[in-house]
Amino acid sequence: MTPTRVTLRTLAIVTGMLVATPALAATCITSKGQFGAYKQQLAQQAARAGVGKRGLNALQQARLSGITWRFESNPASQSSMRYRSPEQFLKSRFSSVNSFVSGAKRRLNQNARLFRSIEKRYGVPGSILVAIWGYETGWGGYTGKTPVVSGAVTLASYCRRSPRFEDDAIAALQLVDRGLLTGNSRGGPSGELGHMQFLAGNWVRFAVDGNGDGRADPNNAADALATAANMLRRNGWRSGRPFGEGSANFRVLSTWNDSGNYQRAIAYAAGLIQK
Repeated sequence: MTPTRVTLRTLAIVTGMLVATPALAATCITSKGQFGAYKQQLAQQAARAGVGKRGLNALQQARLSGITWRFESNPASQSSMRYRSPEQFLKSRFSSVNSFVSGAKRRLNQNARLFRSIEKRYGVPGSILVAIWGYETGWGGYTGKTPVVSGAVTLASYCRRSPRFEDDAIAALQLVDRGLLTGNSRGGPSGELGHMQFLAGNWVRFAVDGNGDGRADPNNAADALATAANMLRRNGWRSGRPFGEGSANFRVLSTWNDSGNYQRAIAYAAGLIQK
């Protein structure tokens, strides 16, 4: 979906930073049968971080996500692990680079006032944001079918990833407490949220209200785009500076996705979108 309201009013950062407790982290797992025990330990950690009844109930009901487990069990299958040119990387998901660029330009023009407002406030050009939006969800066309809490907890539990994503699992439970998610809310296979596929921890840290309705919702395109710009700016994005490979702004893209393939493809596509 595309936003129907394109004004950008006062942007309020969502409060409630995560409480990290690395010394008391849950023990990671190497087999599916250990998932229940992992959840019990994570529940204790979540309670110490202030997660309430609704979040803890969602954790109790979470099931191991099969797609997340399969993805993590075979990292060599991940396209980001093998070097690809930007063209190859985009073609792995879209019929052609031209179709991706033309689709991105169309969304950029349809929401021109919104993108101008975001760039004015955060310094991140619309070409970068619309490229990320397109690559992540086809401009909101597909935001995922995996239960967010189950995906986030499964990712956090896997020993290859532990403890890197435990804060994101706890953040997903916090979002359940706040009413932004339920235990059945769907997203990406690793607990990603909404139009831009945020990890839950990043949504907690950087979320802003982009359409002025008083609520920051990752399933609202304006909110998601403004939050993405806020995240990039707060990680060092410099307004008006180049974002090509080797630049300081290019390096900021690693805070969004640490795959070099991904970063090169987004910068390459954004450059074409600007033309």
